[in-house]
Amino acid sequence: MKIEIPLHADYQLDQLAGQFEHWRQHRASPRERIPQTLWEQAAALTTLFPYTRVAKYLRLSAKDLKTYMAAQPAVHVGPGPTWAGFVEAPPSPAASPVVGSLEVELHRRDGARLRIHSPDASLLLATIVRSFLEA
Repeated sequence: MKIEIPLHADYQLDQLAGQFEHWRQHRASPRERIPQTLWEQAAALTTLFPYTRVAKYLRLSAKDLKTYMAAQPAVHVGPGPTWAGFVEAPPSPAASPVVGSLEVELHRRDGARLRIHSPDASLLLATIVRSFLEA
């Protein structure tokens, strides 16, 4: 069984690794503690990756990361947006003239994508786009 990880998650992990590297190169002493913000970001990425992978990629002790996560108060994450699956838009009235085809591709920050291809530009497009971006 292969687990799909969104591309934005890999990007976030890579960016955090860069922040850790910057901190390592510019810390005052080799014994300086890892800043709280870096720990928090590393712990947050464990919701997307196994903590062992995060620790290895960031060059942290897996035991230290697990200990940090256990020491944090449990954060209740409410249910995320429910996936509606396929949503069918009603066809436009037959009397409306065909102006031209329409193709739209949208990307949200969380990595979700929406691609719409329609032989005619209908007024429903604004509603569909708004609901996708606000989800």
